[in-house]
Amino acid sequence: MKNIQAILFSLFILSFFVGCGGSKTGLADVSEGDTPDWFLNTPQDPNYLFAARSSTSQDMQFAIDKAATDGRAEIGRQVETKVQALQKKFDEETGMGKDAQLLQMFTSASKTVVSTSLSGSRIAKQKIAKESGVFRAYVLIEYPVGATNAALVDQIKKNEQMYTRFRASQTFDELQKEADKYDEFKKGEGK
Repeated sequence: MKNIQAILFSLFILSFFVGCGGSKTGLADVSEGDTPDWFLNTPQDPNYLFAARSSTSQDMQFAIDKAATDGRAEIGRQVETKVQALQKKFDEETGMGKDAQLLQMFTSASKTVVSTSLSGSRIAKQKIAKESGVFRAYVLIEYPVGATNAALVDQIKKNEQMYTRFRASQTFDELQKEADKYDEFKKGEGK
């Protein structure tokens, strides 16, 4: 009987060590202290826009991609944002005196749309951890402000070029109409 108890106890201890042996990926489970400082305190630099984001997935690369996409969307919101918002408030008081009840309802909804080009954005830092059996990716996306300014200048130039082409086209159309009128006038003189 003592041999069976010793074997069961040994199996229990062995299973405990196997269960606590860590993850096969070499990544430790994440805890609050494992969150990168750059994630909690996003860097500030006058030459860059930054966005720190985190995401999870059963696939490590997908977790990174999701976090990077969220980071780029945040930078896009910093650069150019269209916001639609709707707020509703309703107050109603029923009853009188001490029996009165004030009923209030407040509803808020908003939609943010971002559409901009972020060429030059990149993952500046990343950290991967395991969390409850899935991968957690922390990423820091950086976007050079100079690229933002260059994109704005390019857009202005394109708009100026389009406007100039439009005005030139309009002017040539007006000249053509005047030339056609003159041709009609000349034909009328010859009759």
